[in-house]
Amino acid sequence: MFAPLTPRVSEILSWYKGENLGVLNNLARLLNSGSLAGTGKLVILPVDQGFEHGPVRSFGPNPAAFDPRYHFELAMESGCNAYAAPFGQLAASAGDFIGRIPVIVKINNSDSLFSNSAPISAVTCSIKDCVKLGATAVGFTIYPGSNARKEMYEEARELGEEARSYGLPMIVWSYARGEQISKEGETAIDVIAYSAHIAAQLGAHVVKVKPPTAHIEQAAAKKAYEQAGISVASLTDRVRNVVQSTFSGRRVVIFSGGESKGDEQLLSEVKEIHAGGGFGSIMGRNAFQRSRADGLKLLRGVISTFSGN
Repeated sequence: MFAPLTPRVSEILSWYKGENLGVLNNLARLLNSGSLAGTGKLVILPVDQGFEHGPVRSFGPNPAAFDPRYHFELAMESGCNAYAAPFGQLAASAGDFIGRIPVIVKINNSDSLFSNSAPISAVTCSIKDCVKLGATAVGFTIYPGSNARKEMYEEARELGEEARSYGLPMIVWSYARGEQISKEGETAIDVIAYSAHIAAQLGAHVVKVKPPTAHIEQAAAKKAYEQAGISVASLTDRVRNVVQSTFSGRRVVIFSGGESKGDEQLLSEVKEIHAGGGFGSIMGRNAFQRSRADGLKLLRGVISTFSGN
């Protein structure tokens, strides 16, 4: 049984009035699940790293994580709002956890056995596959700056339209990469804000980006930031700018945990994301590569930060 909608969740849903009731119902379910239910905040456990980086690189540090059921259990016990993974991983385990936590199916994925200067992920399952798994939402990756961005944007439009027809919201992983973007530029504040804006323009209901650095990649953007007097000195300032860039904060923006870090550094970042108005975190390898006890402790610490405790 659903809990009554809080004023904050009702406010967030009002930003999506153009959507059908199925989409709104599933957005409400995401926002009304886990320890953060009703707060308007989200902490999601994403486990697509096995597909992206290989099984041993992903799960070798904590062998229990080779079992796809482990991640369901970690997400539920820690109090996450949802669990996200590719179709195959979910199909191997979701039947044991029906109705216990919202599931997000990652519908496109890439691997690290081949790389080039124009990254693009392959569509690895259908929207009907997601419906059959009982998905609450779908996840889709785009790479703004890639030479293949036209194909990705068109796939996002087409698959997003189909997902909506089944009442499924779309979460867009927006990671800028390409020949004209430096490695430092992939997390530059202007590039992250632009990537978040592109995802919102493509119809994303939830936008996922990396925490931005103070670097500004494009000369024209640097001039614009200076003329507008926008501060990028602290992570709090930068998160505020990214949120502002998604329709003045009228889209839910969450931030990834990124490369493996210590608990203190991670929680410090989370505090600034929260202070800057970020809607939450999506944290994978930093949680499941730790022991179960340590992964639970970290996720609960992240959740506690976003709850204001």
